[in-house]
Amino acid sequence: MSLDSIINMLTRMITRRAMAWGINKGIGRIAKSGGKPAKVSAKRARDMRAGVKRARQAARLTRRIGR
Repeated sequence: MSLDSIINMLTRMITRRAMAWGINKGIGRIAKSGGKPAKVSAKRARDMRAGVKRARQAARLTRRIGR
């Protein structure tokens, strides 16, 4: 394994982690609406968490397809 391939591999790993972190933070901020969540019913909160989970899965799948 040459030095160039090792550097490329490390760069891809760091970039992938940074992208995943940024996407998760962005999804969390959108789900929170930028502030304290208003009082919501338990069902609505559960539905919002499920939506965030689906969005994260979709982002993960999109990144996997893009490789």
